[in-house]
Amino acid sequence: MRREIFAGSAVAVLMMTAACGTADNSAGKGNSVQPVGDSKQVGSAYDGAYGSGSGSGAVPAGEAGKNGPAGELKVRESPELGATVTDSAGFTLYRFDKDTPKPPKSNCEGDCATTWPVVSADDVSAGEGIDATLLGAVERADGTRQLTVAGWPVYRYAKDTKAGDTLGEGVGGTWHVLGPDGKPAAPGGKPAADPGKSGADEAEGTDKAGQGAELTVDQNAELGPIITDAEGRTLYRFDKDSAWPMKVTCVGACAETWKPAAPVDKEKVNGVAAELVGKVKRPDGTEQLTIDCWPVYTFTGDKAAGDISGHNKQGLWFAVTDKGKKAKAAG
Repeated sequence: MRREIFAGSAVAVLMMTAACGTADNSAGKGNSVQPVGDSKQVGSAYDGAYGSGSGSGAVPAGEAGKNGPAGELKVRESPELGATVTDSAGFTLYRFDKDTPKPPKSNCEGDCATTWPVVSADDVSAGEGIDATLLGAVERADGTRQLTVAGWPVYRYAKDTKAGDTLGEGVGGTWHVLGPDGKPAAPGGKPAADPGKSGADEAEGTDKAGQGAELTVDQNAELGPIITDAEGRTLYRFDKDSAWPMKVTCVGACAETWKPAAPVDKEKVNGVAAELVGKVKRPDGTEQLTIDCWPVYTFTGDKAAGDISGHNKQGLWFAVTDKGKKAKAAG
């Protein structure tokens, strides 16, 4: 009898533990569109800083190339991605699945726009292979004008250090190299599918289930497969928290450095088992994302998508693997 009671209790505990990841637990501007025009050249607000805007389209390399005017847009053929769009210096241009084309709207602000520098709509022209009628502009919240292609706001990627780099492709499952038609670039010259946006969905700017992943798995060269958020930021767990019972101990000043990750839609995770995804109520009443019952955070010390500077911090903070476990300490 005693054995039966013990066995029953053990099963109950195992069931509760397995369910932990699936249950909910407690403890203005930007839509104003202005066409870039159907001429080959648009205004030149950056002439003083970057030279003539009369058609040369010259963009300095390095940091200026990342943040300066795009100049004459070009089409570059990539063996992996097919036809891609670059600025006049050859830096790859990108689009973000969480933006919308109809009406054009950028959803990349703040730290996101540091990692993904906005491409200005000023001093842009259409080079060979670029349909000038697809070029436009959207007014951002700060009043600046961002280039759009077929309605999609356009960006560079801070980790691309030289012409032709495409390190931003697939980051967070939501960033893609831009094709000449405004869709994600596709290999072999095949028409690119527009992830999560087609027909009425595209007009409304909504995502289909399973697209526009809010969590994805990044293959990190040092740590292997680790979980990142929609912006490609690494997620971490804290050894002073606990999974069972679920407990949050990073509050106050700690939470200013280690930002609690917001809950996500389980239908929009890529590479992560949905049953590992849950949420917990923090002491202040807000909800926090959990992975395999552990509260997870982003680190303010990470400056770009894919950074892992928070891993093994103080021997307490660790990136989270695709299985919800701690990634091994490097070295």
